[in-house]
Amino acid sequence: MSPALIDTHYRNDLPTYRKLSYPKKRVEYEPGRTAIDSSDRDRNEDFLPSFPNLHWGPLGEVPYHEKGVQGDPDFHHLLAGATGVFDCTPKIGTEVHGVNLAKLTDAQKNDLARLISVRGVVFFRNQKQFDIESQRELGAYYGKLHKHATTAVPRRAGLEDVHVVYTDEASQDQRAVFSPTFLWHSDVWVTYELQPPSYTSLKLLTGPPRGGGGDTLWASQYGAYDLLSAPMQNYLEGLDALHSAHMQAAGSEALGRRVRRDPVVTKHPLVRTHPVTGWKSLFFNPGFVIGIVGIPKAESDAIIRYLKEIIATTQEIQVRYQWQKDDVAFWDNRICNHSASYGFAPHRRHAVRVACHGERPTYSSSGRSQEEELRARDGLPLVDKNGVRQSNYND
Repeated sequence: MSPALIDTHYRNDLPTYRKLSYPKKRVEYEPGRTAIDSSDRDRNEDFLPSFPNLHWGPLGEVPYHEKGVQGDPDFHHLLAGATGVFDCTPKIGTEVHGVNLAKLTDAQKNDLARLISVRGVVFFRNQKQFDIESQRELGAYYGKLHKHATTAVPRRAGLEDVHVVYTDEASQDQRAVFSPTFLWHSDVWVTYELQPPSYTSLKLLTGPPRGGGGDTLWASQYGAYDLLSAPMQNYLEGLDALHSAHMQAAGSEALGRRVRRDPVVTKHPLVRTHPVTGWKSLFFNPGFVIGIVGIPKAESDAIIRYLKEIIATTQEIQVRYQWQKDDVAFWDNRICNHSASYGFAPHRRHAVRVACHGERPTYSSSGRSQEEELRARDGLPLVDKNGVRQSNYND
């Protein structure tokens, strides 16, 4: 008989083996303590902060062509290859997964601008291929890149249009120096320019691990405008505010740093209309608005305090983002304020930011309310802003 393909003879004298068990790895946890990661320090040396001894002339008007108006209303091109997208809050913030910012087509770039114009800030995780050249190229697609007069630029030459965010274990704690409302600002604290920035990207090179702090918060100025009563909206729509660079310049000089452009004071409308959405928003920069034109100082000061409180304390117009390495946030400074959060020592927080000039701020009486338009779309009644009606607090 020929050999069988399957051996049908079995042995019952083979040794048996017991199942091995391994000890479960113990979860290490100490409240309020997170591990320090220093693995990226050498890799990012080119982007450590420097303050070069340069001086530039005053900024004039520059051409600006809004790309967001060319974007698809449904963001079809941008989201065609996405693996996920969700809103962080109803008013502001969207996270997109599966899109590589380093490889966008022009149609996708236009959709991105439109999405940012609608949502205020858009987040992209793990953008390893989005290097500084890609970041500057995408920023320049939207407009002329802005060069800041005082803040840090990278050590690598030729990157004077890149702003460096940097704090390490040797940095001083700043919480005692600035009030929380003052820290809210529109980037890069340059609403005093004739054409303040529009689209701005920030990439985190290295930062605290999860739970280590260093989050960033954004507040919607569409939402801030919509919180106001109709009489207050009408009142502010007729006013201009003065935005000043002098305090920022003086602070740099006090530290022995060169101010690369002479400080200016510029007048902008307190309410502006967005060129893509047509929605009205506040255009208010806490800490840099020094007064409101045409009204008594006491009245101006009261309005400034009120607007600061709205921006800093109204949670429903805010979004908070917990960073991870190589994440990118892309936002529109025309309609957002933001604030970093302190308390992440001893971790290093290192990021690079690119911003382009936008149009000169303008107000149009034909502008619309974001909240009213979206509630009408969804068949919801208008918000009752009568503050003296009876109600119960709902936690």
